[in-house]
Amino acid sequence: MYIPAHFDLKDLAAAQALMRARSFATLVSTGEDGAPFVTHLPLLLQDDAAAPHGKLIGHVARPNPHWRLFDRGAPSLAVFHGPHAYISPNWYSSPNMVPTWNYTAVHAYGTPRILADSNQALAVVEQLAAWFEASLPQPWSTDKLPPGNALAQMKGIVAFEMPIERLEAKAKVGQNRLAVDQHSAADALAAQGGEDNTAIAMLMRGTPRG
Repeated sequence: MYIPAHFDLKDLAAAQALMRARSFATLVSTGEDGAPFVTHLPLLLQDDAAAPHGKLIGHVARPNPHWRLFDRGAPSLAVFHGPHAYISPNWYSSPNMVPTWNYTAVHAYGTPRILADSNQALAVVEQLAAWFEASLPQPWSTDKLPPGNALAQMKGIVAFEMPIERLEAKAKVGQNRLAVDQHSAADALAAQGGEDNTAIAMLMRGTPRG
């Protein structure tokens, strides 16, 4: 990923927070023919003593051929898309500006490895469910299924983990602009409303030039 020095998000905790908050990722692996193969899926970041950046866990449907690349040790990239927003030149205080797009993103590189045991696959499903159900008033769990049903359904998926070998994070939020322009654009963006607009505006206000 192209990351100018002033957009380089070197704060590991901030990068990991984005990965957890925006966990629906794009997983790209190198195919046998050299072409990329892509799957969109939720990935859960976990701490791992053997991997300083942590590891990702997830699963794909067994009919999805992506997992066969994992079995061959294909290098892979997981892209986590953070908040993003269009920035109008009209929002700057300085003249002669042009449109741009502010955004945050994290790239996690590694080599997925298959968790072949059905109990391991079930553990991945349960951890994902626990994470996404945590905020719901009546969290679902596999305990609600008939005895043995959850384990039997693991035949339909392929679970995997991907230790993160390299992590890149980018926050392009106007650090290359004058503070007055950052703040005026942030105010205008916040006035538009919406989750992403508000999140980017907050980042712009908290990240002065230099």
